[in-house]
Amino acid sequence: MDKLNDFSAVAKEYAKKFIDFLPDLIAAILILIIGFWIVKRIIKFMKNALQKREYDPALEGFLATLVNWALKILVIIVAISQVGIETTSLVAILGAAGLAIGLALQGSLSNFAGGVLIIILKPFRIGDWIEAQGVSGSVKEVNLFYTKLDTFGNQEAVIPNGSLANDNIVNYTVNGVRRENMTFGISYDDDIKKAKEVLMNLVKEQEGIEADPAPQVLVGELGDNSVNFYVRYFASNTVFWDLHWYMLEEGKIRLEEAGMTIPYPQRDVYLYDQTKMNGTVLKESEKSKDSSEDKEL
Repeated sequence: MDKLNDFSAVAKEYAKKFIDFLPDLIAAILILIIGFWIVKRIIKFMKNALQKREYDPALEGFLATLVNWALKILVIIVAISQVGIETTSLVAILGAAGLAIGLALQGSLSNFAGGVLIIILKPFRIGDWIEAQGVSGSVKEVNLFYTKLDTFGNQEAVIPNGSLANDNIVNYTVNGVRRENMTFGISYDDDIKKAKEVLMNLVKEQEGIEADPAPQVLVGELGDNSVNFYVRYFASNTVFWDLHWYMLEEGKIRLEEAGMTIPYPQRDVYLYDQTKMNGTVLKESEKSKDSSEDKEL
């Protein structure tokens, strides 16, 4: 009976403490709900403001993610302080935990720093076609730790920002135009000047090719099997590949119509009759043997 009375007293004591603690708990939950709602509105307002000022979409996404996490952590700290936990102790604990996590996740911190460098230096923007870390693709997203690319085969490539910021990046979009360097080969027996004229006329007919810098058709190499012409021109990114495929096909057709020969790789092969060679060698060895015997006599 005494044990039952003790249990009842303990239950009443904890029930009283819970009732006293309940308003603070409800207040903390309300702080979390209202605080997260306010953070969501702030992030939405910030995105709209950045879009109106036409900031880089990569900067918009990066800042939105960063501010979102910072404000949510602040709301959580306020809610925890509402239930009676000392914020100074909490900050000290978070600082120690942050140091330990930072040492354990040096790669992630490197990626975060790389993301900051990418946003500040802007080596590329959303939508640019780049080549980096052995991957080519259109930039889809830049977040805190990774950059996402849509590749030519419609796969998504995820590259760590740390590696991306510390390696070579080739941006094919940033200048607006690209230079093509195509190679066409003709036979050594063909008329070089005529072939050059045919290719130059083909280039001048294309509206998408830039007039400045001027396109060039050059004798670039005297190869093993052909005389190779280099066709060089600048074209905007929007028509670059269409021109590339058309010039390859039409260039071959025009050269053939002008009587040019596009040669195949050639090799000269010599065949020897091994039996005759062995007989010749045998006769020569017998002659040398007879001559040596005559000298001895």
